Amino acid sequence: MRLRGVYFAVAAGSFRRYATYRIATAAGVFTNTVFGIILAYTFTALWSERPHLGGYDQPQALTFVWTGQAILAAAALIGGGFQEELQERIRTGDVAVDLYRPVDLQMWWLSADLGRAAFHLLGRGIAPVVAGSFLFELALPVSPLAWLAFLSSVTLGVVTGFALRYLFALSAFWLLDGAGLNMLSTLLSMFFSGMLLPLTVFPGAFGEVVRALPWAATMQVPADVLLGQYEGARLSEAYAFQAVWAVVLLAAGRALQSLATRKVVVQGG
Repeated sequence: MRLRGVYFAVAAGSFRRYATYRIATAAGVFTNTVFGIILAYTFTALWSERPHLGGYDQPQALTFVWTGQAILAAAALIGGGFQEELQERIRTGDVAVDLYRPVDLQMWWLSADLGRAAFHLLGRGIAPVVAGSFLFELALPVSPLAWLAFLSSVTLGVVTGFALRYLFALSAFWLLDGAGLNMLSTLLSMFFSGMLLPLTVFPGAFGEVVRALPWAATMQVPADVLLGQYEGARLSEAYAFQAVWAVVLLAAGRALQSLATRKVVVQGG
């Protein structure tokens, strides 16, 4: 119970920290809105030529666009969050202080990332969707239960995204500069999350593979939950897909963290 309070305090502190950057938040809302408009017009042209592409009608496809803009910053689909900060602490050796804390390193950063994600979902997620709903015909649900299901899926997606980025961040224990891997992480996230195109538009075996990768849990699945693509037992399957990837990746991160910690001790860090 005591540690839970610590992690909650870390999450709350992270929320407050990002809330102080008001100008950056306003700029992020503007950027998300403009990018959403560009994508929405692109999707309008594409779905006019190919109605029901990927299993969506045009309002659903446009809703997919604006859902992506709502969770883009929260899920750190194009970078941001804790990754660079943790790598810098590893590079400078400040991570040794983190390892001496009476808390788990992974849980500490997960708590901080959840606080960051909560702020971005509220601060940068709502306004672009509202703007999009005025400019385009969207297929947003009216049931509060649908929105609750969406928020649950977004939470699982954020945890999965954190677990992926944590693995990339730990590479700093072995590499002098993690910029290359960070760029790779961003490119993989942009393409395989569904941020640029819904993963359902990819046919055949390739489509099945990309929809089974963990990046799909960060955006594609939450968007489909909001669109009502998962109902009844299928909703449980969507949650299970996200939860399994989150657990597997967190476990992998813990194993890599243990290996990295032994490396620090051997090096005398």
